Amino acid sequence: MRLVVVGNGMVGQRFIEALAARDTAGRWSVTVLAEESRRAYDRVRLSAFFEGASAEDLTLAPAGVPSGVDIRLGSPALAVDRDARVVRTADGEFAYDALVLATGSRAFVPPVPGHDAPGCFVYRTLDDLEALRAYAAGRAVGTVVGGGLLGLEAANALRLLGLRTSVVEFAPHLMPMQLDAAGGAMLRRRIEELGIAVHTGTAVTAIAPGLRVDTAGDLALDTDVVVFAAGVRPRDELARAAGLAIAERGGVLVDEALTTSDPAIFAIGECAAVDGRCYGLVAPGYAMADVVVDRLLGGAATFGGADTSTKLKLLGVDVASFGQTAGALDVVYADPANGLYAKLALTDDARTLLGGILVGDASAYGSLRAAVGGSVPGKLADFLSTGAPDVALPGDAQVCSCNNVRKDAVLAAVADGCADVAAVKACTRAGTTCGSCVPLLKSLLTEAGVAQSKALCEHFAYSRQELFDLARVRGIRTFSGLVAEYGTGRGCDICKPAVASILASLGTGHVLDGERAALQDTNDHFLANIQRDGTYSVVPRIPGGEITPDKLIVIGEVARDFGLYTKITGGQRIDLLGARVEQLPEIWRRLVAAGFESGHAYGKALRTVKSCVGSTWCRYGVQDSVGLAIALELRYRGLRAPHKLKSAVSGCARECAEARSKDFGIIATDNGWNLYVGGNGGFRPRHADLFLSDVDTDTLVRTVDRFLMYYIRTADRLQRTAAWIEGLDGGLDHLRAVIVDDSLGLCADLDAAMARHVASYTDEWRDVLTDPVKLRRFVSFVNAPETPDPSISFVRERGQPVPFLGLPEVRR
Repeated sequence: MRLVVVGNGMVGQRFIEALAARDTAGRWSVTVLAEESRRAYDRVRLSAFFEGASAEDLTLAPAGVPSGVDIRLGSPALAVDRDARVVRTADGEFAYDALVLATGSRAFVPPVPGHDAPGCFVYRTLDDLEALRAYAAGRAVGTVVGGGLLGLEAANALRLLGLRTSVVEFAPHLMPMQLDAAGGAMLRRRIEELGIAVHTGTAVTAIAPGLRVDTAGDLALDTDVVVFAAGVRPRDELARAAGLAIAERGGVLVDEALTTSDPAIFAIGECAAVDGRCYGLVAPGYAMADVVVDRLLGGAATFGGADTSTKLKLLGVDVASFGQTAGALDVVYADPANGLYAKLALTDDARTLLGGILVGDASAYGSLRAAVGGSVPGKLADFLSTGAPDVALPGDAQVCSCNNVRKDAVLAAVADGCADVAAVKACTRAGTTCGSCVPLLKSLLTEAGVAQSKALCEHFAYSRQELFDLARVRGIRTFSGLVAEYGTGRGCDICKPAVASILASLGTGHVLDGERAALQDTNDHFLANIQRDGTYSVVPRIPGGEITPDKLIVIGEVARDFGLYTKITGGQRIDLLGARVEQLPEIWRRLVAAGFESGHAYGKALRTVKSCVGSTWCRYGVQDSVGLAIALELRYRGLRAPHKLKSAVSGCARECAEARSKDFGIIATDNGWNLYVGGNGGFRPRHADLFLSDVDTDTLVRTVDRFLMYYIRTADRLQRTAAWIEGLDGGLDHLRAVIVDDSLGLCADLDAAMARHVASYTDEWRDVLTDPVKLRRFVSFVNAPETPDPSISFVRERGQPVPFLGLPEVRR
C-alpha cells in the first residue's frame, strides 16, 4: 500500500524509522516529501551550530534510507487532492492510500511595520541560521524579539556571534510558558550577568528605518540585526487548502487516533491539534508518530496527551519545568546570591508531587519528574536546596519523557545485556533526543550493579589516568600518535584538551607547538582568558603577592598605554582586562622586559600561592610565610594539571591567607608547618583536611611535590583535588599511605617527575615572543592582521574602561 509522508523534520523522521522497524512484512511503500534540501536534523540542539557543530553533526538521519522508503528532498507538497488521493509537487503527483502530515510549524513574526526589512531574521531552520551568521559578520548589535525558549536560544546565538544583545519580551517575565514570575526573575538576573539586556513587559510596535526597534512604551533600540523568536504557529496551510478541519487557534484537527476529518489522512507533531491543542515540543510528536505507526499496522493505539516537561541549559543556566507548576501548596526555595530558584507544587496535604520549576541547578530534575503523581522521593529540603539526593525510583517512573521510557524498561535492557549508556540508548531510545535523562541512566546502571565505563570519550576507551600512563610509559608526545595507537577517529572537544593537558604535564614542549596548538581550549589558544566582550585579560605572575614599586609602576604604565582596566584579584595579583587579541604580544613584550612572566590564569595549572606578611612584619607571625609562598609558587609555576590549582601560606593560626580554602594550604606553627589538602571555594566550598602536622620545610615541600604529581597522574578530567581525594578508595588515608609511607613504591618516581618539571620550566609568553610562527595567531582577522575588532568598544566607569555591552537606548 502507498503511504505519503509530508515533512521530514524530527517527528517525520521518527515516524519513518518506527514504521520501518515494525513493518517487517513490507506492507507499506513510503514516499517522503521534504521541503528542505537536507534530511532531518536536531532542532532541539540548533544553537550548537554557533558553537561549532556542523549540519552533519546535527543530522538525525542514519546513512542510507530504510528499505521501501523514497525520500524526496527539496520537494515540498503544494496541494492535496483528497478525491483523487494524490499529493501534488513541482515534480509531479504522488498517489496515496494513507497520508501523514508532519509539516511542523513556522516561526511567528509579529505583523508590525518593517518586520521584513533587511537585517530581520527568524530562528527556525539551519538555512535561517546560515543566513543570520553571514549577515551578522562584522556587525556589533543584535536584538531578539521574544523571551521564551526559542528567544533565549537566539540570544545565545547572537552572543556567540559576538554581538551585544538585547531581548524584548511582551510577557511580564522570561519563559512565561514554563516559569512563574519568581523563576523568570531569577533567570533574568543570571542572563543579565552575561551582559544581555532584558526588557520584559514590552511590546514591539515597529522596526523603524535604520533598523530601530520601536516599542509601545518610551523605549527604542538601535540595532544591526533583529531576530524574531516570538513563538511558532502550526503549518496547516496545506490542510486548509485541502478542506480538512482546522482547530480554532490553528493546527490540523485530529482525534485520539491522530486521524483528521478525512479518515485516510493523519497529522502528527506540531501541525496536529489534539482537542484543539498543538504541542510545541518534540516528545509529544514522537508519541504521536508511534500511535500512527500502530494504527497503520492494524493496531488500536491512541494518543492521550504527553509529558511537556522541559530541561535545558539556556546561556549556561540550567532551567527545568515539569508537571503542574502551581498546586494547592507551593514550596519555594530562592537563593539570589547563587542564582538558584526551586519550586515544588504539591497537593494540599503535601503528600503528592504535582510538578515544579528549577532554575540554576536542575540536577534533581530526573528524580522529581519521574515522581510526579506520587510522593516526593525524599525530604523536600534536600531537593530544594542541595540538588538531587540519592533516591530509589519506582519501576513505573518515567525516565525519558521524550521517548516515554520508564525505569522498568531501562532495567530490562540492562538485564538483557546493555552494559553502558550507549547500549541503553540504542535499545530503549532513552537519552537520544534532548539528553537530559542521561545522568539518570547512569545512576540506574549503577543501581543495577553494572560497572560504569571510565572511557574518556567515544574516541578513547581509556580513562584520563590510563591515557596519562600510556603516554608517559610509551613516550608518546602527540595527540595524533596517541589516537592512532590507542584511539579511534579524529578526536573531539573532550579528548583534545584533555590530551593536550596530559602532554603539557609530561613536559613535552610548548602548548602551542605544532598540532598541539589546535588541541587547546580558547584560553590556552591565546595564552589569555577571554572575557564576555571578546577581549582578553593579562595576569602576570606576582609570586606570593610580593611586588616591588618599580614593577608596580610598569604594570600601571602598561595599563595606561594600552587602555586596560586594572583590578587586584583575590589571589594577590593584578588583572589587566580589555586587551584585544592583537595587543597581547606587545603587552607581554613590555611585561617580560620588566621581569614578569605568565601567571597561567588561562590554564589548568598552578594559579597562585597566596600569603600573609608572616613573621617578617606581623607581630603574631611565627614563620616566614611570604618566603615559603614565593618558593612554592616559583617551584610549581607552569605545572599543568587536570584542573586549576590554588595554594596559600598563613604565618600563624589566625589564617589571614585563607589556606584551608585551597587545593593545598600551609599554616605555620611554632614547630614548623601544618599541611592541608583538598580545599576549594567556588559553588560548593570545602575546607581542606589536615594532612601533616609540625613538619619541617624540606618534608613539607617533598610531600607537596608528591601530592601534586600523584594528583596529576590519577585524577579525572576537570576534577579538582577535593573531588579527587573523596573519590580515592580509602580517601585521605590512602593518599597518606601512597605519598608519605610509599605503600605503592611510587615516591621516587614522583620525586623525579617534579624535579624534571622544575628543571625544564620556561615562561610560555617569553617563548612565544621569540617565535614568529606562534606570534602569527594573535590577530583578530587573518586576512587583515592589523585591523582591530570593530565590535569591541568601551565606556568609562569609575575612571576606568569597561566593556560597552548595553544597547544604545533612544528616549523619545
